Amino acid sequence: MDKFVDSGQWKKRGQDASLMDVFRTVPVRNSGNILRRALAFVGPGFLVSVGYMDPGNWATSITGGARFGYTLLFVALLSNIMAIILQALCARLAIAAHRDLAQACRDAYSRPVSFVLWVFAEVAIIATDVAEVVGTAIGLNLLFGIPLELGVIITALDVFVVLLLQKLGFRWVEAFVMALLGVIFACFMVQIAMADPDWGGVIRGFAPTTEIVRNPDMLYLALGIIGATVMPHNLYLHSGIVQTRAFGESLAEKKSALRFAVFDSTFALCFALLVNASILILAAATFNRAGVTAVADIGDAHKMLAPLVGSLLAPKLFAIALLCCGLNSTVTATLAGQIVMEGFLNISLPAWMRRLITRALAIVPAAGVTLYYGASGTGFLLIFSQVVLAFQLPFAIVPLVLFTADKVKMGALVAPRWLTALSAIIAALIIALNIKLLWDLLV
Repeated sequence: MDKFVDSGQWKKRGQDASLMDVFRTVPVRNSGNILRRALAFVGPGFLVSVGYMDPGNWATSITGGARFGYTLLFVALLSNIMAIILQALCARLAIAAHRDLAQACRDAYSRPVSFVLWVFAEVAIIATDVAEVVGTAIGLNLLFGIPLELGVIITALDVFVVLLLQKLGFRWVEAFVMALLGVIFACFMVQIAMADPDWGGVIRGFAPTTEIVRNPDMLYLALGIIGATVMPHNLYLHSGIVQTRAFGESLAEKKSALRFAVFDSTFALCFALLVNASILILAAATFNRAGVTAVADIGDAHKMLAPLVGSLLAPKLFAIALLCCGLNSTVTATLAGQIVMEGFLNISLPAWMRRLITRALAIVPAAGVTLYYGASGTGFLLIFSQVVLAFQLPFAIVPLVLFTADKVKMGALVAPRWLTALSAIIAALIIALNIKLLWDLLV
């Protein structure tokens, strides 16, 4: 009978590497100015942060701010801390074992188990891509008036953007993503300035309160916020793209790389927290303050912003930020899909073929639902995609924690016991909350 986890050495494998076309292509200085050394590692964390501000996060943050004001800011902070710790484990796995999470699963588990994990991971990638297709289509509709059905089809063209960026080099991919993140941040800062929130309430919102547990409706939404934060594809993504850095083979060089990689992801996820908090603050300062507490749809939120804020610029900025989020997610989902397929199956497909396959699998359900149900169907797709991701999460998060706690596999960079214990608690909590969310949505 196959064991789920093999605690021995990694199985021997060929010379395949994660994202072979960009593997170790970013030079790293192992001596000299510490700032220049740190800057060489800046980038992967920002690609990972994209997954923490996707349309699913938008929906939960808008609903939370509209219904309960600033109270759920604490939940956004807590979920972000959880994400920081788990993404740090991804960097540790990549640097210590020279494997992304998909490769680690293939090398540690039997072929049948690895195949099942691959299927689950592919389903999660498709679900992620569906949310991005829907979010981008909504952004195009809000900004340019393009019908949702046509917007879904137009998203297929982004394959050319991704291919061009990959051909130019991985630093160009990172620059593209970071530039769009800057646009998103600027859009929300302007909107918040227009909304003029209660900053005292904002500060109090980051403090823990028992009301979150005592109020069933608030608890349910808190579960949704946490459940939409840690996404399976980000665990595969981060453990792959960290290996674009040529950080060296000695223990000292690996330790240095780990410090810089963890700093990069921590800083980037703090930036993601600012964006997520901004969405919630904007909803609280506009909808909740005006007594409009039943806002759950992104399109409805866009329509209501202008009269509540008193400016036509606010909804435009809102749509621009949403479109930028969709474009960014396209890049990261493509990379995650490539890592998952190559890592689990040890086969490489041309980037254009991989992208067209995943995009087609996402466009078919998105186009079908929008054609049949219209705008109301996009809300269903966003919720359903989060359910699928919640279902797949344990199959990514449990191996990650087990691998990084195994001294035989990780060597001198094995996770400290306190970090493993904390990660296990976080993993168990996130899985339990996702199961609760899944149960509530299905029952």
